[in-house]
Amino acid sequence: MDERRSQHLYGLAALALGLLLGLIAVSRSLKDIRRGNEEVAVTGSARRPIRSDFAVWRLVVSSQSPSLTAASQELTRTADRVRQFLKAEGVADSSIVVKPVEAAGIPELTEDGRETGRVLTNRVTQTFEVRSADVDAVTRTSQRASTLIAEGIPVAPQAPEYLYTRLADIRTALLEDATKDARQRAEAIVKSTGAQIGAVREARMGVFQITPRFSTEVSDYGINDVSSIDKDVTAVVRVTFTIR
Repeated sequence: MDERRSQHLYGLAALALGLLLGLIAVSRSLKDIRRGNEEVAVTGSARRPIRSDFAVWRLVVSSQSPSLTAASQELTRTADRVRQFLKAEGVADSSIVVKPVEAAGIPELTEDGRETGRVLTNRVTQTFEVRSADVDAVTRTSQRASTLIAEGIPVAPQAPEYLYTRLADIRTALLEDATKDARQRAEAIVKSTGAQIGAVREARMGVFQITPRFSTEVSDYGINDVSSIDKDVTAVVRVTFTIR
């Protein structure tokens, strides 16, 4: 009886030991699987100063008269004066785009805002557009447009638009710098755990932000500032790294 009981106890002990070793093996396997799936996602960015290399400036000339013929004649005189002004400023003809003349009748309205069917006056407009890589020259010309207004010329100068045309040339370098920044941030996050950053599991490029110099403005849809000559372009990437 004692021998059978001893054999039974030995069998239970062996079974328990086998179960324990099996649980340890399963636990280690699960730990390894979890460790392989561990990851960290961070956002990296890179900023570079740029200077606009192309400018577009528009000014609108207009004339208004009950007679469409008279309005058109006055517009011709005004447009000629604008051409003289641009020539005196050294703007080449090849840099000037003259849009077609637009004419619109302004209707007479009753006191309650309804049209009477009678044209009160006619308004004709024409837009001059200066397009040049000489950004500083365009800026100076736009600033001197006030002399036309002082002469009584009915012009409406718009603010110049400043563009940067070589973004494609620096796009790759900016994304590389943003990815390096993301790795540095990821390494700082996991440093205290004793782990190391592994391979890139996923990378998503964000929108480029072209903002006035030193601006902190951002948008989910991206910004393309045209109001300033000196700008900053910022690239953003979200990168997921494995942890090992």
